[in-house]
Amino acid sequence: MAKVKTTFFCQNCGTQYAKWQGQCNACKEWNTIVEEVVQKPEKSDWKTPSSKTNKRVSKPLRVNEIDASKEARLNSLDNEFNRVLGGGIVPGSLTLLGGEPGIGKSTLLLQISLKLPYKTLYVSGEESQKQIKMRAERINPVNDTCYILTETKTQNIFKQIESLEPDIVIIDSIQTLHSDYIESSSGSISQIKECTTELIKFAKETNTPVILIGHITKDGNIAGPKILEHMVDTVLHFEGDRNHVFRILRAQKNRFGSTHELGIYEMQGSGLREVSNPSEILISKKDEALSGNAIAATLEGVRPLMIEVQALVSTAVYGTPQRSATGFNAKRLNMLLAVLEKRAGFRLGAKDVFLNITGGINVDDPAIDLAVVAAILSSNEDEALQSDFCFAAEVGLSGEIRPVQRVEQRILEAEKLGFSTIFVSKYNKISLKDTAIKIQLISKIEDLVDLIII
Repeated sequence: MAKVKTTFFCQNCGTQYAKWQGQCNACKEWNTIVEEVVQKPEKSDWKTPSSKTNKRVSKPLRVNEIDASKEARLNSLDNEFNRVLGGGIVPGSLTLLGGEPGIGKSTLLLQISLKLPYKTLYVSGEESQKQIKMRAERINPVNDTCYILTETKTQNIFKQIESLEPDIVIIDSIQTLHSDYIESSSGSISQIKECTTELIKFAKETNTPVILIGHITKDGNIAGPKILEHMVDTVLHFEGDRNHVFRILRAQKNRFGSTHELGIYEMQGSGLREVSNPSEILISKKDEALSGNAIAATLEGVRPLMIEVQALVSTAVYGTPQRSATGFNAKRLNMLLAVLEKRAGFRLGAKDVFLNITGGINVDDPAIDLAVVAAILSSNEDEALQSDFCFAAEVGLSGEIRPVQRVEQRILEAEKLGFSTIFVSKYNKISLKDTAIKIQLISKIEDLVDLIII
């Protein structure tokens, strides 16, 4: 029997201490340091058939000797999931998926595992096989390649993996697993690190992709030590409001692709539906023109989106005017209001201004500045903009309309969706000819006022 050793860990950030103290020196949180019993007997490493035959010793290679051919990815048959991952599931990768409770993480991965043509092992430590079967019946009742295992002990999981030899392993969730090599409760810092290390070793040695579901804290971060996010190859976040049907999948970290991609789903009774045209959910359907609405052409990764910006300008009821923004940077809103007051002469200092990006998404693309200004002007004057106008430009502090990247892609997306006019910067280099959409070039904010305010 190995000697029992106790250490102290911060449950918020994972910092280790030799003795207990009230405040964590790393994250400055109080009463988060707890004692954990760590006992590591000698490991009898699990062996899979592939790990026995694929044992090799790495040796240094010259840069020009390294094989740079692109590794084949596994197609998940889910276009949104493939896009966020960068083209598919990379063999031997470890992916961590986090999100609010009840947002649909388990549904998403179960749905993908039921679609996959590969042998898939879905390991659940939170639900019984009957519960998962009931959900699977709603999503895809016919599947011969998905295996369900309810287990929380990693040693038992690896025994089943050795006999089944799956192509993909899904763990729901990493906080429920525990290893015999660590004598602390499931979900503790030590258990999460140990279980993740074992799964990484398995994934890299057998070239089998592993997808983990992770709980999140009340702050929206992945629960457990921050090192967990450093250990895995990809960190995905599943976002949305449980009271609405739309869900957004984002990549916070991706060693095999871009972190700017976005996947959009609609929650239905039969599972999650891929939304191939996001503009259908981001632009409201209205019977009549309303003031304070403007359409912006933005980009998420390489994907153009048309989003609706809503603004409400009203007389301040209290002494200090309110400035509120949902889905948009509040400091940038204050900057645009100052530009409007200084450069265009609009007195907004004594008025409340509320701004909302529809669809529940957060946008940090500076190209929506012009749409924000147009929506504020429309609400202030109580005059509706034409419904077939859209905007794509950045606004500078001196009131100049600045160019944005990949403007031609934005113009073509607006043309495809039937917009008649798009307002862009005069300083953008545009080579498009004979477009059905009118490209309105403007150089300063006063030009916009003259064109949209009658």
